Parts: sequence; structure tokens; C-alpha cells
Amino acid sequence: MKKGNWKALLPIAVFLVMYLGLGILFEYVLKIPMGFYNIPIVVSFLTALLVACIQNPKLSFDEKLAVMAQGVGDKNIVTMILIFMVAGIFVGVVGRESAESVAYFLLSIIPARFAVIVLFVVSCFVSLAMGTSVGTITLITPIALAVSTGSGFSAPLCIGAVMGGAMFGDNLSFISDTTIAACNGQGCAMKDKFRANFKIALPAALVTLAIIFVRTSGGADSAAIIKDYNLIRIIPYLLVLIGGIIGINVFVVLLIGILSGSIIVLATGATPATELLANMGAGAAGMYETTMVAILVSAICALIQKYDGFTALLNFIRRIFKTQKGGKLGMGLLVGAMDIATANNTVAIVMANPIAKEMAEEYDVTPQTTASILDTFSCVFQGVIPYGAQMLIAISTAAELGFEVSAFDIMPNLYYPYILLISALFYMFLAPKKKTK
Repeated sequence: MKKGNWKALLPIAVFLVMYLGLGILFEYVLKIPMGFYNIPIVVSFLTALLVACIQNPKLSFDEKLAVMAQGVGDKNIVTMILIFMVAGIFVGVVGRESAESVAYFLLSIIPARFAVIVLFVVSCFVSLAMGTSVGTITLITPIALAVSTGSGFSAPLCIGAVMGGAMFGDNLSFISDTTIAACNGQGCAMKDKFRANFKIALPAALVTLAIIFVRTSGGADSAAIIKDYNLIRIIPYLLVLIGGIIGINVFVVLLIGILSGSIIVLATGATPATELLANMGAGAAGMYETTMVAILVSAICALIQKYDGFTALLNFIRRIFKTQKGGKLGMGLLVGAMDIATANNTVAIVMANPIAKEMAEEYDVTPQTTASILDTFSCVFQGVIPYGAQMLIAISTAAELGFEVSAFDIMPNLYYPYILLISALFYMFLAPKKKTK
């Protein structure tokens, strides 16, 4: 067994102290208004990257740059960055009015008290079809914010419902990167992993719906909310939602939204051509911080992996759990730790796959159960960490539309990931033992 290096994990500790530690200090100890907003996440990650670069003097700086470049050039990172940019352009084109038109149209035909439930259900279907939580959050967050304005429910609650639904679909979808990574890594059929996942995810979704129903039942007028909306401005969102539900590639869906939105705002005279280009640029610029976080995290993780920091973590988890049930929990904590460290659930699964496969053989756990555990726990952690792509894209979209919402406002409203964790633990420890065939 390759020996790990615990010191290599120091950059993660530095980030957590700067971002979470100082944020808690400012917000709750010093009582500074909007204390968490005073901690720039990019500066925190840059500091962590500096620490990672100082470590391991055996490698030259040029060699470290090569390692970072390899990490940043990963397919998943490049895909994520492109989604951020295209999503920003889409938001810039359609603007706030289009999202409000969608929201007020929905609120005109359904009671306001059911609006948050509808957001969760729609997000579940879109994410299930598209296989991407980031894409789903990008598409539906503007609608959620407009629903918040129209219904009176808080923006964090509406965003939390969207994020929960997005993680539901991401966890179960056959075309999700996490599903593909988990199944390929464990050598099981997707349908078998889906069956194992479904037993965990469906109860969690139903309980989440019940919680949202109780939470919102007395928070808004049961009558439909009638406000002016422009049906034509709904078309871009209608197209992207339909495209998402039938499973069209997220890039194609967003490009359809951008093209249709551009035609509509130009044809109706809502936006001059010159201003449209400026809006596109402003929308993309609104995603710069999110993009930089993705780049910095990938660079830091590449160095940590090079220094054998993740190896130390993996070895520790493997040694501490001995029974089958303990082994299952160890797999979950393994991929969870990888996700906290990398802020990317697909990367976390890929890194955890080899160790998890060995643990599965050692503890007599079926490949489909192992794949289900890896995908589920990565979904749980990715859905709640304040610096994950899902959270960052939601916050960036909100900021672009004029809403001030922090990750720590949203986290208490992320019912689905928390219930999913409880459901996974329940199934893990109470389900009958199955022999590997």
C-alpha cells in the first residue's frame, strides 16, 4: 500500500479556516452585517493554492505549474467552465423579465402555496433528463427567484428546492457523469445501479416534498397570484425546459435559449442590438468568479494528489472500517471526503473508485451497491458544500439578477441532500446483506 502524506492536505485546511472560519467569526461573533460576503472565496482559494505551491520543495515551480495545468485541463473542469460561460450569456440575454414572465404565468394557474413544490418537481425531471445538476440549476434558478418575488417565499427556500431537485436527477440519470463514472468504475450495469439508487432517492424525494408542503402551506395566499406577464418572453425558458426534459445536451439547450431569446428581445424592441451584445458580455462576466473557483480548485487538487495527500486520506478510511456495514459507510465517507476536497462529485467518484472496488471485494458488497453508495454520498456532499459548482452557479445567477443570497442562507433549505443522507444510512444499515455473485 502506497504511503500517503497528511501534510499535503494543508491547503484544504487553510481554505476552510479562511472561508468558513472567518465567515463564522464575522457573521456570528463580531456581528458584522453580511459577514460572509466579506470573505472573498477567490482570495481564500488563491491563498490555499499558494500554500500548495510552497509545499514539496523537491518539485520545481515549473513542474508544479505543469501539474496544475494538467488538473485544470481535465475534461470535467473544461466542460463545467463552458457551461458557466454559456449559462451566463443566457441569463444576460433573457434577463429578469423573461424569468418573471415564466414565474407569474405559473403562479397564475397554480396556488402560490404550491409554487416551491412545483420548482422541486420540475427540477427533478429536468435534471433526470439532462443528467446535469449544474445545467438544471442554471436554467431554473432565475424562475425560482421570480417565483420568490411573486409568491412571497424566501429566495433561499426557492433556490434550495431547485438545488435539491437538481441533485435528485443528477444522482439517478443514466446520462449523468456521476452515474457513468460509478458504474464504469465498479463494473456494473446502469440499470442495476439505478434500482439500488431508486430505493434510496425516491423516499428522500417524497419526504422532501412533505417537508416543503408543511413549510409552505401557511406562507402564502392559497389563491393564484395574478400579475402582468409577457407570454412571448416565456418562449426561451419554455424551449430550454422542454429540451431539458427530453434530454437534449445542456449546451444545445442553452444555445437554443440564447438564440430564441435574442430573436425575441430584438423583434419586440425590448433590447437594442448593441445593448444585447453588452448584456451577453455582462452575463458572462457575472460567472467569472465561479469560473475562477473551478480553475483554482482543480489546480489545488492536482497538487494535493501529486503530493499523495489523497492517498493518506484513502488509507485512513480503509483501515478504520472492518465490518460489511462499516465498509459501506467507509465507502460513503471516502467519496464524501474526496468531494469536500475536490468540490467535484465526478472527480471524487473517479478517485474513490479503485479503493472502493477493493473494499467491496473485501467486505462482500455487490458492484451495484458500491456504485450506488459512491454516487449517493457524492451527491449529498456536492449538494451542500458552500464552494461547490452547484451552490456557486445558484449564487452567481442570483447576483446577476439583483438578489443578495449567500451559501449559508441556502444551506438550511437544502432538504433533499440531508434527507438523502438519512435515507442512505437507513438503507445501508437495515437492508439485508447480499452476496456478491
